[in-house]
This record gives sequence, structure tokens and C-alpha cells, in this order.
Amino acid sequence: MISQFFVLSQRGDNIVFRDYRGEVPKGSAEIFFRKVKFWKEDGEGDAPPVFNVDGVNYFHVKVAGLLFVATTRVNVSPSLVLELLQRIARVIKDYLGILNEDSLRKNFVLVYELLDEVIDFGYVKTTSTEVLKSYIFNEPIVIDAARVPSLGAAGIFMQGSKRRMPGTAVTKSVVANEPGGRKREEIFVDIIEKISVTFSSSGYILTSEIDGTIQMKSYLSGNPEIRLALNDDLSIGRGRSSIYDYGNSSGSGSVILDDCNFHESVHLDSFDIDRTLALVPPDGEFPVMNYRMTQEFRTPFRINALIEEAGPLKAEVILKVRAEFASSITANTILVQMPLPTYTTRVTFELEPGAVGNTTDFKEANKRLEWGLKKIVGGSEHTLRAKLTFSQESHGNIVKESGPVSMTFTIPMYNCSRLQVKYLQIAKKSKTDNPYRWVRYVTQANSYVARL
Repeated sequence: MISQFFVLSQRGDNIVFRDYRGEVPKGSAEIFFRKVKFWKEDGEGDAPPVFNVDGVNYFHVKVAGLLFVATTRVNVSPSLVLELLQRIARVIKDYLGILNEDSLRKNFVLVYELLDEVIDFGYVKTTSTEVLKSYIFNEPIVIDAARVPSLGAAGIFMQGSKRRMPGTAVTKSVVANEPGGRKREEIFVDIIEKISVTFSSSGYILTSEIDGTIQMKSYLSGNPEIRLALNDDLSIGRGRSSIYDYGNSSGSGSVILDDCNFHESVHLDSFDIDRTLALVPPDGEFPVMNYRMTQEFRTPFRINALIEEAGPLKAEVILKVRAEFASSITANTILVQMPLPTYTTRVTFELEPGAVGNTTDFKEANKRLEWGLKKIVGGSEHTLRAKLTFSQESHGNIVKESGPVSMTFTIPMYNCSRLQVKYLQIAKKSKTDNPYRWVRYVTQANSYVARL
């Protein structure tokens, strides 16, 4: 049960506000934003997703640069409210096509209509895009996708000379028709993988994990049945050849997932036989399958870091990043960060000759080195040298007072698990039906860390 729901911009502007129970003061949005904005200045890092101020519980998630917030005075499950906020954001995006401040302001009547159907007196009724279509009558005002600014890894990104989008950036409303009243028949299927890797100081992999999802968004009329075929050599669970068999024999498949779960619309009747998923996709964006993999996999990048003393008040850092994937693939939005000793006062950078699209910075407030690369082509290696100046002599080990090196990136049309969509079959109503099918792959860094 929640009392209020509101959406704030990055500046703190109140875009959407609904008070369902009247139990929380009207100024809660301003109280929340001030608390979140100045949390860092208190030396405690980013504000947690849940916190309490004067007896009011605040829950928030950040989606597409917007803050989705719920408040309540009662003791409710934090995971329940945070999941609700994510689902509200997803429903709004399904109807508007593009989720940003401009689309919310231009479609505020539709957004309020959605909120009134999703939540009643603080209680959730439904978050299903398909169910809501029977109760929503306002048409969305379509925002031009070309004017949407990039939102980093979750926004529009470049692959070579072609514009591509991850699964969370399909920019069409599920209820709006194309110009001329016709509806373009197409379906998007995206395999999105977030990888977590920790390297030792010598470059060996200490931990590695993949959290993946097969995301689908359908713009097909008539709700036809979809058949999605995955790798024949796919095994679920270590030592299991079937999702229903919990034996102890070793799995023989080349793609071995630790575990997975499926959307309620998926039928698994033939999954054990030919690794095919059958479903009638509901309207809106939804995860067909979530999976986890801890089997060793080929990491997309190798990071080497070296820090050496260069005098009583000086040291030098050498960072090398090598792309381990094919030269036909390009990674982008790469950021390498490294904490430095607290007594570091100045950093000068030296890039390799011919380096283009690189940015370097020394964040003096938290003593952190940042190296940004616009793109990295597969098989290439990039080096950064940084000369450090200290305010005092080091009385310990500089290596222990520095690092670890962390990295974030996005690699379109690439996945580490080797999970593939072999084919996407749509039950046709007639021979003239030929919907567009889009199958795409995205790899992102969840936690990519190298120890010194």
C-alpha cells in the first residue's frame, strides 16, 4: 500500500504527482529531492533506493534519467514497491513509446489515466499493458525519436555507421498506429547480458557471472503464436540435461546456464525436446526468459594496471585495455575508473599517439582517475599513462592504497554466453503476412573489476 506516487526530473521538477491517501505532507517531493541531492555531500555516496525521513518511507528508482518515487507511512515490502515502480515505468513507456521528460509532459492526461487504472487508493490493481488497453481511451502524442538524447548505455548507440538500439529503447507505442492509420507488423527480440568479472593482479579471472534476459516487444496484430528456438546444445543447471531432471550427471552442452525462469505466457511443452519456446506475446515489453551463468566464459576485455613510484612525491600509473572480440564488432560508451591514494594532488595524462575520442579526468573530490573512450574496435589495445603528484611521502604500499580498476561498456551485437536465437517463427494468418523480425544482442558491464 502506497500513499503517493510522483515522477521528478533530474532538476527536481515535479512532472507527475498523485496523492492516493492524504497521509503524507504535500511537500514530500521537495523533501525527497533535497535529501537525494545532498546525500553525497554528507559523505555517504548515493542515496539508497529506500530511506525514511520523519516517519515517511521513500522508495525510488531511476529510469531514463527520471526519478520514479513512492511514499508511505506503513511498513511495506521494499522489493514489492520497487518492482511496482519499475512496472509503472515500463507500462508508461509501452504506451508513450519513448520515456523521457518531454513525452511525459506532452502526454500527462494519458499518464494520469494510466495511473488511475494501475493504482486505486494506494493498492495495485494491474500492471499489465494488455489488460489496461480495455480501460485506456486517450491516444498518445508521438514524440520524434530522432530528437531523443542519448542516455548512455540504455539509450541509442552507434555500431559502425548504423544506428542500433538495445531492447529497452524500442521507440514506438504499442497502441498508436503508423502515419496513414496502418500498423507496421514487426517484433523485437533482444538478448541482453550484464556481465560481472573480477580479475586478479596477474590478470587471471577470479569470479565471472552473466545475468541475462531475452526481452521481447511485439507490434503484431491478432496475437499470433510465436515459436522461439534456442541452441540445440543448451543445458540448464550444472549436471542437468532437462529443466525437470535434477540428476547429478555432468552437463554436456556447450552452453550451460545455471538456472533460468520464464514468463507466464511461455509454454515449455517442447523445450526439453528441441529447445523451442512457444508463446502468444502480450502487448508491451516483457522478459521471455531470465537466466544466470557462472560457467567460465571468454571475457570481452583484458585490463592490465601497473602503478610504480617515480620519486618521493611522484608515481606513475599505466593502464592497458585490450578488446578480446572480433574486429567486426565495436564497443562503445567505455569508461575506466581507478581510485588513487587520498594524498594525490595532481594528475597529468599521456595518451598513445593517434588516440581519438578519448577523455581523461582527475576527480579531486574523491581522488579518482577517469578515462573515457568513445569506441573500441575488436582486437585493438589502448594505453593510458598517468603521472601522479602527492602532497606527502607514502609510508605504505601505494598499490594497496590504489584501485581496483573498474570498467563500464556496451557492446552491441555481441554476447558472452553464446546463447543464440536460431529462428523466430510466427504463425501466419495468410500467405501475404510477412512481419519484420528483429533479433539483436547487447552485452553490458554490471561489474568489471581488476585488482592491482
